[in-house]
Amino acid sequence: MMQNVHLAPETDEDDLYSGYNDYNPTYDTEELENDTAFQQAVRTSHGRRPPITAKIPSTAVTRPVATGYGSKTSLASSMGRPMTGTLQDGVARPMTAVRAAGFTKAALRGSAFDPLGQSRGPAPPLEAKNEDSPEEKIRQLEKKVNELVEESCVANGCGDLKLALEKAKDAGRKERVLVRQREQVTTPENINLDLTYSVLFNLASQYSANEMYAEALNTYQVIVKNKMFSNAGRLKVNMGNIYLKQRNYSKAIKFYRMALDQIPSVHKEMRIKILQNIGVTFIKTGQYSDAINSFEHIMSMAPNLKAGFNLILSYFAVGDQEKMKKAFQKLIAVPLEIDEDDKYISPNDDPHTNLVIEAIKNDHLRQMERERKAMAEKYIMTAAKLIAPVIETSFAVGYDWCVEVVKASQYVELANDLEINKAITYLRQKDFNQAVETLKMFEKKDSRVKSAAATNLSFLYYLENEFAQASSYADLAVNSDRYNPSALTNKGNTVFANGDYEKAAEFYKEALRNDSSCTEALYNIGLTYKKLNRLDEALDCFLKLHAILRNSAQVLYQIAHVYELMEDPNQAIEWLMQLISVVPTDSRALSKLGELYDSEGDKSQAFQYYYESYRYFPSNIEVIEWLGAYYIDTQFCEKAIQYFERASLIQPTQVKWQLMVASCFRRSGNYQKALDTYKDIHRKFPENVECLRFLVRLCTDIGLKEVQEYATKLKRLEKMKEIREQRIKSGRDGSGGSRSKREGSAGSDSGQNCSASSKGERLGARLRALPGTNEPYESSSNKEIDASYVDPLGPQIERPKTAAKKRIDEDDFADEELGDDLLPE
Repeated sequence: MMQNVHLAPETDEDDLYSGYNDYNPTYDTEELENDTAFQQAVRTSHGRRPPITAKIPSTAVTRPVATGYGSKTSLASSMGRPMTGTLQDGVARPMTAVRAAGFTKAALRGSAFDPLGQSRGPAPPLEAKNEDSPEEKIRQLEKKVNELVEESCVANGCGDLKLALEKAKDAGRKERVLVRQREQVTTPENINLDLTYSVLFNLASQYSANEMYAEALNTYQVIVKNKMFSNAGRLKVNMGNIYLKQRNYSKAIKFYRMALDQIPSVHKEMRIKILQNIGVTFIKTGQYSDAINSFEHIMSMAPNLKAGFNLILSYFAVGDQEKMKKAFQKLIAVPLEIDEDDKYISPNDDPHTNLVIEAIKNDHLRQMERERKAMAEKYIMTAAKLIAPVIETSFAVGYDWCVEVVKASQYVELANDLEINKAITYLRQKDFNQAVETLKMFEKKDSRVKSAAATNLSFLYYLENEFAQASSYADLAVNSDRYNPSALTNKGNTVFANGDYEKAAEFYKEALRNDSSCTEALYNIGLTYKKLNRLDEALDCFLKLHAILRNSAQVLYQIAHVYELMEDPNQAIEWLMQLISVVPTDSRALSKLGELYDSEGDKSQAFQYYYESYRYFPSNIEVIEWLGAYYIDTQFCEKAIQYFERASLIQPTQVKWQLMVASCFRRSGNYQKALDTYKDIHRKFPENVECLRFLVRLCTDIGLKEVQEYATKLKRLEKMKEIREQRIKSGRDGSGGSRSKREGSAGSDSGQNCSASSKGERLGARLRALPGTNEPYESSSNKEIDASYVDPLGPQIERPKTAAKKRIDEDDFADEELGDDLLPE
């Protein structure tokens, strides 16, 4: 047994891995390029011979040479064992490793161990796209078309309709080029139909938005007639909308019905909207019975506010009282589908809950709910005001029925508003007592309703100049609701009427603090500052108001008047020019412009505006006087006659105008006509000294026998006049002492009547300016013919605005709601 045991020599005790790197040099493939025999074998048929078997009897030697150039034939070893890698029973045996794992010749040369091949560096760059290929060009063109369609929609949303149409047209042109290129490269089945549909639909929409209805209809026809577009029949709704805008109602109904037939019943909301459009179109054509059928079907399937309101309008048009009542009850019963206000009230002091409630209290959803509720209240109030006068024997009974129905519904708070509208209806019928009685019923109601009713009562009493009652109800309104800007404005108006302008300004300021959009308070505080001669502050108020109310004639006039008070006529003229652009037929504004130009010395412009003022209002004495004086100054006395004749018609008891007519005849050389006119004046006014003097002079010049008669009358009148003046003088001398005692009271009276006395003095000055018997007629000076201006919109413009509740000014009817039912495109 021991003969087979081999002990390791002592020298090799530490060399445990000796022999692992020994290998047959036959397998060294790295030096094959320098092996001459191998290279010759590759180039000749020598390499296709079977490999030579080694003569040493071992398993490794009997294996075939591991090159790709030798024969694949397997040879058996001398022991009869199949060689490695040979086929045995048709199955290949796996080849064994040549060398140990992990130990290569490269490792001996100092290279690091890298089994994953990380030392090879980054991967080579991807092959660049070929931008010149047809597929890439088509892809880029399709991307450009999509971008143009998107830009067109964005421009339309921003309101730039012209740019949106240009982008849509450009997208259409590029899409046609894209289709032609795609047909050349691929089959027609690969055309992007969705892109074509979107381009055509956007183009038609932009045509319609730009009111190019013929082009829009043609584009819609291209889409509808193409059978390759699915659901294109819905676009007939938009075609019906276009025909409706063109007032071609028969075609609109036709296309709406075609669209209704092509939309399946599962699309319930779409079908309801189309039915609403059909009903609205029937109303516009006067076919109320057909409209009633459409709206009744909607109210039975999916009731909504617009359909219910339009159903009431249709029944009102046909005069069916009972159906109006039923339709009103249906309108009241339409569900709003909004959350209750209690949802936004915190039930506890939890900070997290309070934060959430604050976040959702005024978000977009809450704003949408408010808008929906406001729209519902508007429809109900308008419908009630519309049907209340006709559903019963009197409008009061009708309002009572509507109030009872509303009280039993979810809109309980609208009942009080209906009662206030009932009072307003009394006002429109001139029944002020009933209006006051109706409003006084709210004195015991809650604070909001009480404040509204008291505000309206204060407004009524203020208009009737009963300032004490107006102040009382204004106080009640303010006490009920201190944050009511209308009540504060009315209170300021009553204080303004009593002359306490500083206190009135405080009320107006408080109203503005509560509601910065209260234009009445802002206007009235401007008037108050003007009364206090604080012109800069008044101008600031009116300029702020002008920024809010751009075309308000009252505001424009007040700005011009403030500039006139500030002695800036150029700015006053500029703002008056804006005023007459808003109200070109306002005779007062035109005459004021004439007055300003006259003060500047521009007679031609002054004449133009005075003449325009006379054309629109030929009864203004001051304008007539200025025009007559202008023609006399320019030596056209014949043209001045017609103006003084009109003045004599307006004021037949004023001898002044008839004397001017006679003087114009005399200055123009028509003495006979002048003599006849003076005789006529003498018959009407036998005690007029000026007329007798002219008669004596004319009769003397012509040589008439009547001169002696007129001279006698003239002497008698002059003598009577002297006696009268002597009596007045003696009476003044006798009452000198008592007069001095009454100077204080007389001074106060003269202060109160300053405007009337100044006007009388001006008229007296003009009468004294008439020519005497021995002097020619001379026109009045510029100061004498200046016209004192009255506000262009009537005397109430200087009066503070009364802030009645806004619902007083609302219209009873809402026919414009009919046009809001169109399906959005």
